[in-house]
Amino acid sequence: MSIHIRRGFSYLFSQNPSLLCKSRAPFSLYFSTCIEQQPQTNPVLSDFLVQNYHFRPQAASQIASGLTGLKNPHQKSDLLLTFLKDIGFSVTQMENILKSWPELLSANLDKIIKPKIKIFQEFGFSANEIVEMISKEPSILHSSADKRVIPSLSVLKGLLGSTAEVAKFLRVSGWYLKTDLDKTLVPNMNFLISCGIPTEKIIWLMYYFPRFLLQKPENMEKFVARADQLGANRSSKMFVHSVRAVSSMNNDTWEHKLKAFRDLGFSEEGIVRLFRVEPLLFCISEEKIRKLERFLLATGKYDLSCIVKNPTSLTRSIEKRYEPRFQVLEILERKNLIKNWPSFSALYKMTDNKFFEKFVSPYYNEVGEAYMKKCVLARKKEVDSKPSYICLSNRF
Repeated sequence: MSIHIRRGFSYLFSQNPSLLCKSRAPFSLYFSTCIEQQPQTNPVLSDFLVQNYHFRPQAASQIASGLTGLKNPHQKSDLLLTFLKDIGFSVTQMENILKSWPELLSANLDKIIKPKIKIFQEFGFSANEIVEMISKEPSILHSSADKRVIPSLSVLKGLLGSTAEVAKFLRVSGWYLKTDLDKTLVPNMNFLISCGIPTEKIIWLMYYFPRFLLQKPENMEKFVARADQLGANRSSKMFVHSVRAVSSMNNDTWEHKLKAFRDLGFSEEGIVRLFRVEPLLFCISEEKIRKLERFLLATGKYDLSCIVKNPTSLTRSIEKRYEPRFQVLEILERKNLIKNWPSFSALYKMTDNKFFEKFVSPYYNEVGEAYMKKCVLARKKEVDSKPSYICLSNRF
């Protein structure tokens, strides 16, 4: 049994990892080339941006270095910037747009920019929505109106149901307007629906994993076939996440992930069972798995069987959850304020409020400062400790 499972995992992924091109040029040639390619400046344009539109000097210089051939900015550039300002773009937003696309300053306002803005206005977007969307994805402005922008807006309106939802989505994933959705999103959605996945779940994935649904349709079919071979249940609410987990890894990454789970103590049968029940655990980086492994063993209180028995413990933040709590328990034990540490299962599942109430508040003079300091530092490193797959489990 385990031999067949191992072979299945080993040969299931046939994707070739991307090849990295490495330069063989001598260092002296590379050094001289770098010197020759130092960016030139356009002081006339830089001064124009600073004096007329109050750009920051550093930003103006960066933008001007990409337009050394624009000698008279008082023509197209002035008209364009005035237009953007009148629509509602702030100086900072204009700076960011032009730093990513300086050529916009020389674009034809009447033929390229205004028609796109008019499309968004006629579609029903508010001025603020247009500004925010373009600020996040300036390249929308040089996408083809007839081949990309209009067809994509129509597809998204049909799927999401309202202009407000389309605007909300495009503020995060504006590059959907640069893609032929009829060749990617639409066939992928139809195929996944035919596999038994509810439409509302697929639409939810658009918001949180938008690139997953822009796979080539033939690749999506392969990912579903692989998930099927691994025993994922199509009737399970987690099936689509099994497919997404498969799609996120090439063969080498998959094998390294499997080895990490084996090193924790999972059997081959256990790995297959884990994939069926909690597929998004396979999206956790190997680095995090190894880090928790080392961190857990260093306490001398828990062993790797704790993770095998509680695999979702891998989803919790090491910086926000484990480090502050372990530090508190170590201090309390050292000062003979507790006799035993809680079970690992109880420790990782406990809410922050519950942990504080039980282990911090009664001993605040001894551990409060250390705990709070650790939590503050952790929150500077991570934005959110709650893993996305838990949100998915709760919702679906």
